[in-house]
Amino acid sequence: MKIGFYEWAKTDEATQKRIMRRSEADIEALSSQIRPILDNVRDKGDTALFEYAAKFDKADIQNIKVTDEEFAQAHENLDRDVKAAIDLCAGNVRRFHEEQIRRMEKDRDWLFEVEAGVWAGEKITPISSVGLYVPGGKNQYPSAVYMLGIPATLAGVETVAMTTPPRPDGKIGDALLYAAQISGVKNVYKVGGAQAIAALAYGTQTIPAVKKVLGPGSPYVAAAKKALSGIIDAGMPAGPSESIILCDESADPHNTVLDILNEGEHGPDSAALLVTHDKTLADYVLKHLPIEINKLPEPQRGWLIENMASYSGIILTQNLEASIDFCNEYATEHLLVKVSNPEVTVPKIKNAGEILIGENTPSSFGNYGIGVNHVLPTGGNAHTYSCTSIWDFLKRTSIAKMNPEGFNALRQSVTVMTDYEGFPAHGNVIRDRNIKNN
Repeated sequence: MKIGFYEWAKTDEATQKRIMRRSEADIEALSSQIRPILDNVRDKGDTALFEYAAKFDKADIQNIKVTDEEFAQAHENLDRDVKAAIDLCAGNVRRFHEEQIRRMEKDRDWLFEVEAGVWAGEKITPISSVGLYVPGGKNQYPSAVYMLGIPATLAGVETVAMTTPPRPDGKIGDALLYAAQISGVKNVYKVGGAQAIAALAYGTQTIPAVKKVLGPGSPYVAAAKKALSGIIDAGMPAGPSESIILCDESADPHNTVLDILNEGEHGPDSAALLVTHDKTLADYVLKHLPIEINKLPEPQRGWLIENMASYSGIILTQNLEASIDFCNEYATEHLLVKVSNPEVTVPKIKNAGEILIGENTPSSFGNYGIGVNHVLPTGGNAHTYSCTSIWDFLKRTSIAKMNPEGFNALRQSVTVMTDYEGFPAHGNVIRDRNIKNN
């Protein structure tokens, strides 16, 4: 079994670029493959979705939209322990996002006097319609449902449309529908892959066109979002899972092996890296990763073997500062910090989707139930994108007003600017205006 091991200062430039880009190059290569799918959904609507369900999901679906009866059956059939686990984890997610709402509400609509007679501010309103993409196929992910559905409904989005791949029996998993119910998501559609993004962008006879799409997915989903970004707000790029375990010599070696596998098992295109300057830790992990990988069942074992040889492995740096520099450049989705002085190290981390601190905060807790959102930027996009929150479902609108005093105070300076920039009508609307006392 090949485990990627890179002494970073000695690693050639081409290899460094491959590690930094992870599977993003694969996503770009899919553009030509998914274009016919997008066009077919645009032109044929529901008919194309039925065809793709049969072709890609091997599912003979009778209805694209989940019915009330299917919701009720899922609620009845789902195992009680799974229900309780979803309730507890989703409850923490709800409390976390409710706190975001509470903090935002204090300044939801504001206006202040910039100078005498001149007021400026903002108002905050929900996005009118949003599509939530919940991945499936390999496994069912109810956690992705409440991570997306709860902030969407708390934000007050009027139309929330969730898409997820159907199972071969033409149904959606009970846990997904239960999670949708408790999250307030009523409109669930049996469609996945690039065709789901196309349906949400163009609309079909059954699925409404939406203004924005959020949610993680396969490289095909990521490629579809990129291709349709001129039609919809494709939201935060959320592709294949990735993580960094940032360690110094204080990290527990056994735990570190487990931590790497935590995100690495998502798929063959996942990236999971140990970044450390401690050679002893690196050697231990290199030796024990194959042992722990071989304990896992298929398909996770096969996926890890594949990604360990391509995007995952061990980055050995010269010192902790070099490790931090690597992390900031890589801008990972999940970052677990296990160092002796996190209060010094964490403030130096500038680019990450989430930061988890210490041996007692493995990524699984963030993935499911701490409360923080697990839908995070991937592919280096944590340089500019944030973790998913209620703000992804809201928008800000500037507001301004002036009375005659403010009008006259700004009149001279603004007309100088309009004349300088060559906009005569901009100046005339001020010079020739009838000033009112309202």
